Amino acid sequence: MTTNKPASWKQVLKAVAGAFIGVQSEQQRQQDFNANSPMPYIVVGVVMALIFVVTVLLVVSWVLR
Repeated sequence: MTTNKPASWKQVLKAVAGAFIGVQSEQQRQQDFNANSPMPYIVVGVVMALIFVVTVLLVVSWVLR
């Protein structure tokens, strides 16, 4: 069994952004699934989803003025 070092925040952000738009290589996906803890991916995913929702709401409210 190999020991995996934790992913950097840059790697986590890149992985989550790739998952958001649906362009992620198989090698990157395997690396993400072999990470020690899913918590950084969950946190970054929730934050990015909130930013997306707030951005959409702001754009819609701006357009409807």
